[in-house]
Amino acid sequence: MQAYKRRLEALGSVVTFDYPYMKRGSKRPDPHAKLVAAHREALAAAREAPANRLTQGATDPVVLVGKSMGGRIGCHLALEEPVAALVCLGYPLVGMGQAAKLRDRVLVELARPILFVQGTRDKLCPLGRLSDVRSRMTAPNELFVVEGGDHSLAVTKTALAAAGESQEDVDRRVIAAIADFVRRHT
Repeated sequence: MQAYKRRLEALGSVVTFDYPYMKRGSKRPDPHAKLVAAHREALAAAREAPANRLTQGATDPVVLVGKSMGGRIGCHLALEEPVAALVCLGYPLVGMGQAAKLRDRVLVELARPILFVQGTRDKLCPLGRLSDVRSRMTAPNELFVVEGGDHSLAVTKTALAAAGESQEDVDRRVIAAIADFVRRHT
């Protein structure tokens, strides 16, 4: 996320945070309620930061951008907190394993505009299943596909060579898509 943070700073103020389990050095995520609470605290702190305040006490519109679980938890937070829009980088629509649960309920409940940035090789978000979910959503939603991208939006060296481009080229297109989305929804 630090690389995306640097890229996104061209669009505005960016604040990152770590969930409590990450701070403890654990690989096992905290319970859902604790993840949402940590996200809410980070959002409140970002809104109160002096650098993010405009004249007369107003604040900039907030767009939550999250990678994988951070995007999913951001969607849950957006059901409770006023934000302008959401951007999910590699949304984890399905879990791992044969009994993988479809994580679609929060998406169907959303009211805020959302941009999904998904790789075609992302096993946690098969594009066909995402298309089915998107058709049931009432929130404005868009999809930017990273051809050959995995869950981290990384494209294989073979695919990059065949396309005559670099991962940096791919990342620039992702940021351009996010910039366009943010401009239209804030």
